[in-house]
Amino acid sequence: MECLADVRAILGEGPCWSVRDQRLLWVDINAPELFEWTETNGLSRHPLTEKICSIVPRDSGGFIGAGHNGVLAFDDAYQIKHLFNPEAHLPENRFNDGKVDRAGRFWAGTMDHAEQASNGTLYRIDPDLGCTAIDTGYRVTNGPAFSVDGRIMYHTDSALQRVYAFILDSKGNATHRKLFLQFKHEDGYPDGMTVDAENCLWIAFWDGWCIRRFSPDGEMLLEVPMPVQRPTSVAFGGTDMDRIFISSASRDLTAEERCGQPDAGGLFSFKPGVRGIAEMPFAG
Repeated sequence: MECLADVRAILGEGPCWSVRDQRLLWVDINAPELFEWTETNGLSRHPLTEKICSIVPRDSGGFIGAGHNGVLAFDDAYQIKHLFNPEAHLPENRFNDGKVDRAGRFWAGTMDHAEQASNGTLYRIDPDLGCTAIDTGYRVTNGPAFSVDGRIMYHTDSALQRVYAFILDSKGNATHRKLFLQFKHEDGYPDGMTVDAENCLWIAFWDGWCIRRFSPDGEMLLEVPMPVQRPTSVAFGGTDMDRIFISSASRDLTAEERCGQPDAGGLFSFKPGVRGIAEMPFAG
């Protein structure tokens, strides 16, 4: 386990490997700031004009993402353009994690910024920028992640320590939600996640000091200790898609806790011995 970028993010989130650029992107939701890392050039930092929570490459160029004020577009210089906000009537809500499925649709969930009310919703954004509410009643949305064939979507309510699995059809309809994993307080809180080439699910555990790997049947296969209390999300990347990148947070840690984990908020990486899947860009 290596700390690749000691950025000391308050709330590092959303690592995403851009295949077209061979670079990793992730954000500090609270700064606000965007980071990029490449194997040749290392770390670059980009202050932003507003808080964003996720960013992914866009097939037509630039990027799409979501933030405190809705769904956003970015040019290659990370200049922000507002697209729409499906929850303008809910000013206490913000977006959180966002990912692209195997068909190039962008999925992003909202949550109560205070993490108290269960009024978060998972949305699907299609290539024509049509936005559909898929599931609601979440306190802290995280994920989603998609099986290798794209037929299973995993999505998390971190506050309830639950990971759900949906059946996903070719049109992006998510049905037959079932409880896939339920955790206890001592396990930590399931946060961001991804699927590897063997169809296993990797999850970062906030307050769990670890990431874990689960089989498609929900069996825990591996627990990887982390040197920080609050890993937030995981993504595969690298030239051979054989590295895992893990973002983390330093939010709400006491001075004593920070002394015990000086790299809190950093970006970490290691090679787990299994490859990931190259993520699709948003098809719009």
